[in-house]
Amino acid sequence: MKKILVIDDETIVGLSCERALSAEGYEVKSVLSGKKGLELLEEEPFGIILLDLKMPDMDGMELLKTIKERWPETKVIMITGYTSVDTAVTALKLGAFNYIEKPFDPDTLFNAVKEAGE
Repeated sequence: MKKILVIDDETIVGLSCERALSAEGYEVKSVLSGKKGLELLEEEPFGIILLDLKMPDMDGMELLKTIKERWPETKVIMITGYTSVDTAVTALKLGAFNYIEKPFDPDTLFNAVKEAGE
């Protein structure tokens, strides 16, 4: 079973991801801050991380860099409501596997996760 960590400051995003992906057989945990995400990553491995770009406690790009340095095999999918081509390109250059826009539907989410898991 693939383990997925959702790091997003919006509770509804974590719940939506948990609902959609648990139904497809994934084990999903979510946290509301970058700091909590790092703490959980220290405790257990995750194959895929869904990472919000804008959070109050920590910038998603900085967190992406840290994750890729410390857990290089972990696939990171950036999720954001603040889309720009420059931001997407930067995220991909920093090691993000994919980049999806909020609001996303369950199919878009599942397809991004499935692609990351292959």
